Amino acid sequence: MALKEPPFSIGVEEEYLLVDRDSYALARAPDRLMNDCKAELEGQVSPEFLQCQIEIGTCVCANVTDAREDLKRLRSSVAKHAKTYGLAPIAASCHPFADWKEQHHVDKDRYNDLKRDLAGVVRRMLICGMHVHVGIPDPDTRIDLVNQLSYFLPHLLALSGSSPFWQGDDTGLASYRLTVFDNLPRTGLPPHLSGWSEFERSVQALVDIGVIEDSSKIWWDLRPSSRFPTIESRICDVQPRLEHTVSLAALTQCLARMLWRLKAKNQRWRLYDNFLVAENRWRAQRYGVGGGLIDFGIGEIVDFPQLLEDMFHLIEQDAEALGCVVEVEAARGILETGISSDRQRAVYHDSIQAEKPKEYALQDVVRHLIEEYHTDL
Repeated sequence: MALKEPPFSIGVEEEYLLVDRDSYALARAPDRLMNDCKAELEGQVSPEFLQCQIEIGTCVCANVTDAREDLKRLRSSVAKHAKTYGLAPIAASCHPFADWKEQHHVDKDRYNDLKRDLAGVVRRMLICGMHVHVGIPDPDTRIDLVNQLSYFLPHLLALSGSSPFWQGDDTGLASYRLTVFDNLPRTGLPPHLSGWSEFERSVQALVDIGVIEDSSKIWWDLRPSSRFPTIESRICDVQPRLEHTVSLAALTQCLARMLWRLKAKNQRWRLYDNFLVAENRWRAQRYGVGGGLIDFGIGEIVDFPQLLEDMFHLIEQDAEALGCVVEVEAARGILETGISSDRQRAVYHDSIQAEKPKEYALQDVVRHLIEEYHTDL
């Protein structure tokens, strides 16, 4: 009996930082701003952990075309209301020069509990990410695809790096965000699980002890969603440009379908130990698309452009079936322009070459991020 194909519906969540339009420093989201956004966007916008953050989430979308339109509407609304208060959103995973010690968390029970439970570690969470949900109704299939899709998480991370700066310094990393996030418990690559029942037992063991309330406190790079019948990729830095968000979402959706297609033919992607996949995760975090990733099948480091073409070949028929060939192939454009970390560094270096003080060069980076946020709206 043939397996019933999942809908592979898609949903995207993004976290933004709010900055002052004059100083380019982080700014607290006024209550009136949040109320204005909620009035227009209803249940699709919410505060995040820190007062300078705002989070949006699309509706459940049948395809990436619908996701793009919803994201465009959400981003435009946040920008419009922020401008009223002299603010602007940026979609970068770290602010170039902000100091986490000067930020304050939102006074909500959930966030107060996080501050209590995670102490000094959570105070440093001045980071933003993007999450991509792909609809997979069958629980065991969700676990099976999480096990296999983990291999490709470094590839997605490499394309997404948008956090080169931290507290005014160039970290040398494409994604400094992960060095901060990985200090939390229950993060990193997901373990290989035998099925949904093992996942439930493991979660319930922590719930019964009182360590967590539910699986929403499991923050793996890829997980079965705690709220929806989806797998949720959490590996990517948030993207300054809307079209890059859409491209990464399309790649995630197509990879999930490709792996399901293998499953339908009683095949699967080879599972590699997390020790090995974590090495590629580090390379993506450190170098972005500039250092290549290890192809464990041939035992060599392969340049990222070749890896991307290989991925296109793997998911070619899936992109056609899901109607997102253009969005998938747009990932080539990310390589051509450089990932966000590369673009931010270029702005900074140009400003330094123009003999601007470091403080002004970093402000130029924020100005660049504001411009990129509005590019595709």
